[in-house]
Amino acid sequence: MAPATQSEKWSPDSWRAKPVQQVPDYPDAKALQDVEARLATFPPLVFAGEARDLKKQLASIALGNGFLLQGGDCAESFAEHRADNIRDFFRVFLQMAVVLTYAGGEPVTKVGRIAGQFAKPRSSPTEKKNGSELPSYRGDIINGTEFTAAARIPDPARQLEAYRQSAATLNLIRAFATGGYADLERVHQWNMGFVKDSPQGHRYQELADHIAETLQFMRACGITSENTPQLRATNFYTSHEALLLGYEEALTRKDSTSGDWYATSGHMIWIGDRTRQPDHAHIEYCRGIKNPIGLKCGPSLEPDGLLRLIDLLNPKDEPGRLTLICRFGYDKVEAHLPKLIRAVKKAGRTVIWSCDPMHGNTISAVNGYKTRPFDRILKESLSFFEVHRAEGSHAGGIHVEMTGQNVTECTGGATAISEQDLSDRYHTHCDPRLNADQALELAFLVAEQLKKERAADARLEPRTLIA
Repeated sequence: MAPATQSEKWSPDSWRAKPVQQVPDYPDAKALQDVEARLATFPPLVFAGEARDLKKQLASIALGNGFLLQGGDCAESFAEHRADNIRDFFRVFLQMAVVLTYAGGEPVTKVGRIAGQFAKPRSSPTEKKNGSELPSYRGDIINGTEFTAAARIPDPARQLEAYRQSAATLNLIRAFATGGYADLERVHQWNMGFVKDSPQGHRYQELADHIAETLQFMRACGITSENTPQLRATNFYTSHEALLLGYEEALTRKDSTSGDWYATSGHMIWIGDRTRQPDHAHIEYCRGIKNPIGLKCGPSLEPDGLLRLIDLLNPKDEPGRLTLICRFGYDKVEAHLPKLIRAVKKAGRTVIWSCDPMHGNTISAVNGYKTRPFDRILKESLSFFEVHRAEGSHAGGIHVEMTGQNVTECTGGATAISEQDLSDRYHTHCDPRLNADQALELAFLVAEQLKKERAADARLEPRTLIA
């Protein structure tokens, strides 16, 4: 039986009657109301039909067909909003998708952490430096990174800048995805300069050669990117954590064709591990919109709690509605993931299982930098696949924080970034990200696991979608 909360009347602002976590305390309530009222008049960033298309693709993954690649910045930055940064991210993302599709033999749904990923939850409301204590940085949509009292005051006008940047980013991404940049004929050109001479660059080049040979054969058969749109363009969707609920509410619109409510700030939104309390505001908001929803699942989540959240967020058990993004830590997967899989399977619920190998593996280096050892990221990813094979379940996705920039933020990888190297190019405003070489290395590991799934015939027999 579904919880009583589920039957309560929902509206885009019903979350305001619930307790709320991780929302900043704005000193000027009138200024905040004015900004939210302006945002409510702005055009939607994405459309309901696009969100439905994504949900259809995710439904196929939930039923055992395909794989979800979700990745991008930990927190987008106003200062780094440049066309070349967006292009470089998109390029390495395409490389990862090609590796997974070709080497893994799986159709890949591409969802970026981009065009809206501005707000970040924090473990502490304050930050200390050199004996001073100030409010924590919560993302450019809320306050500034500079460690000054003025910069750390939550400023509602930043939401307007976040909207404008999201719109500009979406415009460029759509042009890349449909205007020829994603054409598979360009598969060699996607290799980035600083990756070309790396081990993963050589590995990718070999795969690109195989794809080029295949395309040459297809061209001889009359199949080209000119007459086959699937070779020339790709579907790309956006996602972010729905943390700042006033912003989300302002961009929530009723779809004229279905009468349903959609968050038009992004195609897919997710609920963080710190804001998934079943009787709180973030669950209340997300249960009422029809977008695909992600739910972060950390070590504190028990099976009964997960089932209650599934009942709230996906009461009709719609395939593609809910993605469970698991973030345990490399040494905790086997202790937590199997019992969640078994509970969901026993309850007969349809979800996508995705692995976030980043957030449970953050440590402080000896030189004070926050980092993520790449070997731990690989180990958590590998354990995720091994558990799913053992449980007869479909490992359906990977969720990573990554960039196309040549950063040194996560230690390890084929280029062996050390803790001493972190200061060379440590550019993140929040959490450490994989660089392009590390992202490709992870993609090849995931592709190998997908091959094992097929070779061993370990996953469940796919079910058929009901129209």
